[in-house]
Amino acid sequence: MDSNEDLQARGRALSSPVRLRILRLCLHKPRTNKEIAETLELNPATSLHHVRTLLSTGFLAADDARTGNRGAKEIPYRATGLSWHTRMPQSAPVLVETFLQEIEGLQPSEIDVWRLGVRLNDEHRAEMMGRIREVFEDYAQRGPDPDGTATSILLAHHLDRTAD
Repeated sequence: MDSNEDLQARGRALSSPVRLRILRLCLHKPRTNKEIAETLELNPATSLHHVRTLLSTGFLAADDARTGNRGAKEIPYRATGLSWHTRMPQSAPVLVETFLQEIEGLQPSEIDVWRLGVRLNDEHRAEMMGRIREVFEDYAQRGPDPDGTATSILLAHHLDRTAD
């Protein structure tokens, strides 16, 4: 069982859009710090700080070192999947900000967006969210398709205080 200190460290690790983007980047393909920094347009020292935070909390794991183009030792990192099972209280702002960063520069045609307004009692709202969660869980548990394309989904649910 994780200590309260471990849980707090994990919560802090997941409180950064940059770290969440690193986890997404390393989900299907191990990446070196250099690759992470270049992809996210970060200073390598800044990237390494985030990588070390994710390593120390178990969200990233180091693969075997390899030799880079110029003969230097490189360590690729991969996401462990732990973040999917880690509760993130008060996570909505960081998840929305991460999503906005990830879609920056995409064309509208590259993003599928749905918006639905419904009026549900507590039981039906819980049923709907449970069914959606089951679909997400099902796909999260599947291994990646060898011929698949990386994709991301954000689902946001909120009570509409203006509709009453």
